[in-house]
Amino acid sequence: MDAKELTAKTPDQLKDQLVALKKEAFNLRFQQATGQLESTARMRAVRRDVARVKTILNQKAAEAAASN
Repeated sequence: MDAKELTAKTPDQLKDQLVALKKEAFNLRFQQATGQLESTARMRAVRRDVARVKTILNQKAAEAAASN
């Protein structure tokens, strides 16, 4: 997931994306705890995607606050 893709989305779409990523992160942690996780690299990628989405949301909020 690129930051460019995320900047094109609306804040509502970003919030939905964030919820989906957090659910995936939870499921991956659960799989790791039970020994069923096959790709540990996916955990890192999901964590970074969550951080990207949060960063873009904060940037959009700052832009909205500055424009008011």
